[in-house]
Amino acid sequence: MAFPFLLLLLFVFILLPFNVLAQTKSTIIVGDSLSAGNGYSTWLLSPSGDFSFGFRPLDIINNDLFLLSIWYAKIPDKTIVWYANGDNPVPKGSKVQLTSDRGLVLTSPNGAELWKSQVSGIALAALNDTGNLVLQDQKFKAVWETFKDPRDTLLPTQILEKGGKLFSRRFETSFWTGRYQIFLQQDGNLVFYSVNLPSGYANENYFESGTVASKSSNAGRLLVFDPSGDLYVLKNDNERFSLSPSGKTPSNDISTRFYLRATLNFDGVFSLYKYPKNNNNFSSDQKQSWIPIWSQPENICTSSLVSAGSGVCGYNSICDLNDVQRPICHCPKGYSLIDPNDAFGSCKADFTQGCEEDRKLHDFEVLINTDWPLSDYVLQRPFTEEECKQSCLEDCLCSAAIFRLGDSCWKKKIPLSNGRVDQNLNNSKAFIKVKKMN
Repeated sequence: MAFPFLLLLLFVFILLPFNVLAQTKSTIIVGDSLSAGNGYSTWLLSPSGDFSFGFRPLDIINNDLFLLSIWYAKIPDKTIVWYANGDNPVPKGSKVQLTSDRGLVLTSPNGAELWKSQVSGIALAALNDTGNLVLQDQKFKAVWETFKDPRDTLLPTQILEKGGKLFSRRFETSFWTGRYQIFLQQDGNLVFYSVNLPSGYANENYFESGTVASKSSNAGRLLVFDPSGDLYVLKNDNERFSLSPSGKTPSNDISTRFYLRATLNFDGVFSLYKYPKNNNNFSSDQKQSWIPIWSQPENICTSSLVSAGSGVCGYNSICDLNDVQRPICHCPKGYSLIDPNDAFGSCKADFTQGCEEDRKLHDFEVLINTDWPLSDYVLQRPFTEEECKQSCLEDCLCSAAIFRLGDSCWKKKIPLSNGRVDQNLNNSKAFIKVKKMN
């Protein structure tokens, strides 16, 4: 076993071009290590210089906690595409080491093991130009790679096999495991769904490819991020189900001009993004950012409907879309966030609700095309609009009423779930009970 390993060392230190070793260090060997220090600590750089692997601070200002991660090295905000320890950021002085029997091992300053790649027979690690970190044995065979252990992002050339998952972050600026997952099921169906934390209970799918076996179709077997930028489910007969909405498939040369990534955002929207590789066309005072090409689903507010959870937004909240098809949540008038730091959290009434309250103290806030579809407790039909309002006002259990179809009144009680603005409701009216203003 010693002779092949000596050949490996010869390859790493002699046969590789000197400028690669001196300038990029895209390969490390067993025994090499890196400690988290001040700011960014790069351990590996892909040969092109596009990707870095190492420690990066969660907060540039405080520099207290670090992620072991892969990021875009040439983009100013150093966009992260993979991370090892999102649920457990490490303090300064923590160390990652490449070992032969456990692969990558992350330890705290006192030596406690925090994360490992859990593979053996490792000889070296390499970061390639696709952003894939690969652990190899003495015969240069891949034993473990980040492309097969994804987090929230896919990169061009990456493939998700059956049983593979993507996990969203909990918040936009944190890396804790979040509420949304993408899963290529064993039956070939690619599904998006939310989970109830902390148990992980899976709610109903809000998107699915439908690529299951039938008389007229073959099942899906892979989710493929094509080098050209197309993202599709590849079926057993090599037919493709594209995730791109109609008319939004990227041009064939897009990957030569732009960096690409497909990310399951913290809010459950799966988006394909681009970022210009050449910034020479922009003045120094122009702030560049990732530009969404398409998103799935196109409207998560109306696509998501869960029977055992709050929905996209928290309870008593309302989901609407911004101009780039991302959800925004807001509390109705008379309600406010329970946690002011969580815009996607639940809302509470800013007044007392209950049967002890005088109904004369209440009035209604009126919203158009707004509903909480699964919060009904009674339907009154036929009813006029005025009868609908009066019925809710006189009912101490009624927190809101929806009047639509010209004669139908749905009375609802808190907590109100799955709140959304839906233009397909055809000018329905939502009457939300609030306290009268003095």
